Amino acid sequence: MPKVVLPIANGFYESDSLPISAQECVNFYPNIAQAPALNQETLYGTAGLEEVANANSLTGNRGAHEMNGVPYFVIENRLYSMAADFTLTFIGEIAGDTRVSMADNGTQLLVLVPNGNGYIYNHVADTFAQITDADFTANGNPQLVVYIDGYFCLTTDSKKFIVSALNDGLSYNALDFGTAESDPDEIVAPIVFKNQLFIGGSQTIEAFQNIGGADFPFQRTGLFLSKGIASPFSIQSLQGTFVFIGSGQNESPAIWAFEGNDAVKISTTAIDKELSNLTQDQVTSIYSWGYAEKGAYFVGFALPSSTLVYDIITKRWHERKSVIEGDLGGYRVTALVRAYNKIWAGDLVDGRIGNLDPDFYTEYGTEIRRSIVTQPFQNNMESFVVPEIELTVESGVGNAAAPDPQIGMARSRNAKTWSDTRFRSIGKVGEYNHRPIWRRNGRAARFELFRFTMSDPVKPVIIQMTADIEGVQ
Repeated sequence: MPKVVLPIANGFYESDSLPISAQECVNFYPNIAQAPALNQETLYGTAGLEEVANANSLTGNRGAHEMNGVPYFVIENRLYSMAADFTLTFIGEIAGDTRVSMADNGTQLLVLVPNGNGYIYNHVADTFAQITDADFTANGNPQLVVYIDGYFCLTTDSKKFIVSALNDGLSYNALDFGTAESDPDEIVAPIVFKNQLFIGGSQTIEAFQNIGGADFPFQRTGLFLSKGIASPFSIQSLQGTFVFIGSGQNESPAIWAFEGNDAVKISTTAIDKELSNLTQDQVTSIYSWGYAEKGAYFVGFALPSSTLVYDIITKRWHERKSVIEGDLGGYRVTALVRAYNKIWAGDLVDGRIGNLDPDFYTEYGTEIRRSIVTQPFQNNMESFVVPEIELTVESGVGNAAAPDPQIGMARSRNAKTWSDTRFRSIGKVGEYNHRPIWRRNGRAARFELFRFTMSDPVKPVIIQMTADIEGVQ
């Protein structure tokens, strides 16, 4: 029978019951062509990391922020700025070891440790100081910070949110506080979206507007969302929306996007399952990052063993994982910031700062292990054979580091056990018409899945999968 084109770009979807769906998409992301193409749905490899700076002997990035075109990083217990020539400048010490919240007013950068310790760096005066105003903690310990209309706005652990003096993050008034009154849930995080302030509780989100005046400047608008924030550091504003991990009353956590003055769920049931398997502390600890690349708008959510990434354009999910000390585990990027027309990444493991670059095919010299698992294919649950499978890839991409790059294929007839992996070349340098083909693929009694893997440091693009499929008696 003629060859058929089989879908490869559905993204991540792993069901509770693997025979239903065990689709993986690790370190690849689905791309949907916006014009007629060889295949409308393809897979691109995720970006690699090239080291540009290193705060030697320090461990782990706690947050990153851009102010006036300059990137700032909190690495272990130190705040650094990075110049365009990648020189790191030490600014001051930041207490603690937890993730930090950061915001700026153009002159001052506020770094907040979620226990009440706040720090201000003034890049004009080149001064760094801890916030010592007694009124800073008069309404509870500040937890997260945003900037809006000249004010730093901070949520606290006492169901209140506070604001700084106008254009001064070092000065506070104990009377300048607000509450979210539509629901008595705990206040978790502030959100600024399209110059509107949202105060996120554990079960609800309420909107506020700046009405000016000498007293507390923000009042409720009446806009109310019946979803709250489950992970304070999961909030990201990107491409006309903001997204977050949250839930309503008596609901398990899911991933939501603000759309049309309401919250719309963007996570799949497979992702909801992943979230429901976590402990409360693990959900609370999830952080996110976001960036745009080649027309895709990514937001990633860092779970303990993987980072789940959503593309707002294609509305599909993939996973990112890193090889750390030989093992494939959680993605090592903890924070992303754009400056000098590039994306810079803070690191999970150490003091490195990397350039997140789609034309770089390793992570600090370590291989990127990429894999996809297809949806189950079946012939009305009747036996079938697959005499030939072909992947159309961008071939001829071999280089000095990988002169004959390979891609592997394994098969499963139950979504739980797999055959040995068989490798095929994707083309040495200049072999642009090379075709990875697998023949004599055996018989499937009811259904079959295919796993494709590659880790060579070459350009990874999978364009199409075609196969002969023949029914048998």
